[in-house]
Amino acid sequence: MNQLEVNNVSVSHAQGLQRNTVVHNVDLSVQAGECFGLVGPSGCGKSSLLWVLAGLNPYWEGDISLFGQPLESGKVFTGELRRRVQMVFQDPYASLHPKHRLRRTLAEPLKLLGLQDIDDRLSEGFKQVGLAENMIDRYPHQLSGGQRQRVAIIRALLLEPKLLLLDEPTSALDMSVQAEILNLLNDLKASRDLTMIMVSHDPDVIDYMCDHAVTMKAGRIDQEKYYR
Repeated sequence: MNQLEVNNVSVSHAQGLQRNTVVHNVDLSVQAGECFGLVGPSGCGKSSLLWVLAGLNPYWEGDISLFGQPLESGKVFTGELRRRVQMVFQDPYASLHPKHRLRRTLAEPLKLLGLQDIDDRLSEGFKQVGLAENMIDRYPHQLSGGQRQRVAIIRALLLEPKLLLLDEPTSALDMSVQAEILNLLNDLKASRDLTMIMVSHDPDVIDYMCDHAVTMKAGRIDQEKYYR
């Protein structure tokens, strides 16, 4: 079963009253439980497409179906759809408030959903990503880059998504830490039956992580590859 179907989709960025089209007529599909890769150089449109799939950019045309539900261009994600699709950014500061302790940042969306046992959920999340529980009450600047990225992964997974979007999640880390994060993501994918879409400029990362990938060039799909 496909979790995602993208047909003849083009993506634009708003620039004042004008729109600049950066992705052109893309077709792709992602099966449930697979890791799908978007690989290509900076500026090729891969992150722009990912932001549409995250519900963060409403400026697109074409047809997108997510979990069997057609999406509507011009609207951001809300409600249950917002919860089922989560994103891990290249820079964890994008999802971690620099002036709030981690406990507050991670607990707030769970409180909004009315979930119970929030402290237990946070403790279990830290265990799953290999972080000590006493880090929960630290500020982001008190953690290393790799530790912050692990916390960003916790933030996404606490909402129990079905689709996890990964926008260059390891490119800012050194090689040894990068390998740890990639192995962690593979373990979490297996244990939680997650579907993942990963954006990277590094073909080796895509080769290691993905079941299926496409190469993007100048806003278009240039090549498709199956790994498994």
